[in-house]
Amino acid sequence: MTTQPATTDRMPALYIGHGAPPLLDDPLWSAQLRALAAEIARPKAILIVSAHWESAPLSLSASGPGVPLVYDFGGFPERYYRMTYETPDATALAQRIEAMMPDSEPVHRHGSRGLDHGAWVPLKIMYPDADIPVLQMSLPTQDPYKLLTLGSRLRELRDEGVLIIGSGFLTHGLPFLTEFRIEATAPGWSVDFDAWAAEALSRGDVAELAAYRSKAPGMPYAHPTAEHYTPLFVTLGAATDTEAPGDQVIDGYWMGLSKRSLVVA
Repeated sequence: MTTQPATTDRMPALYIGHGAPPLLDDPLWSAQLRALAAEIARPKAILIVSAHWESAPLSLSASGPGVPLVYDFGGFPERYYRMTYETPDATALAQRIEAMMPDSEPVHRHGSRGLDHGAWVPLKIMYPDADIPVLQMSLPTQDPYKLLTLGSRLRELRDEGVLIIGSGFLTHGLPFLTEFRIEATAPGWSVDFDAWAAEALSRGDVAELAAYRSKAPGMPYAHPTAEHYTPLFVTLGAATDTEAPGDQVIDGYWMGLSKRSLVVA
């Protein structure tokens, strides 16, 4: 991975896996995410699109200081539900995004909607001091090409020091897992989909990636629903060159699911 030069405000864009709350206690993946954050310039603000907020029209989370968290998970130890991540005011970023969108595509701002675990769990590892403004954006569609367009509209934010993150999971066939351990062996459908995506990403083949329903092996098991995969296209759309291969900076599996992550310039 190429370290972002400290002499420019231009940020990369990321697609990362966000796991679940126990990711916070996984020394390997936590170390990988911390290393990723350390290798890029410190952002002035973060815009994150999580698989766990599907909403149209395009929506933005609460932006005031100390945005609350959404504990959108169940069955975990109580301590996860007491965690906080109180970030600075992101109102300026929200206003900037509103101004970037065409009049035909209104933006809805939620006054109370907080950061869900697809946002705060990885960010709590990557930027533990919670001293960077964070804004969450909804996933307004599952259409890869519409998400590419959305990413392209957001691209200029990178020149303003904003880190754009698509947060999902490269495979997410939870109903088809047979064991729930971090070290679980990856099922064949997860391995096959991951290898296919890695190869397509290495070629910058956006059309192949967008045709995942018909072309990817391991379907529909790898993604019985698409919301953990499609944030990838916001990231690719925000790239300087959508079809230029990015850096695949994290690979491997977590509970048998692919945690492959991507950085685009």
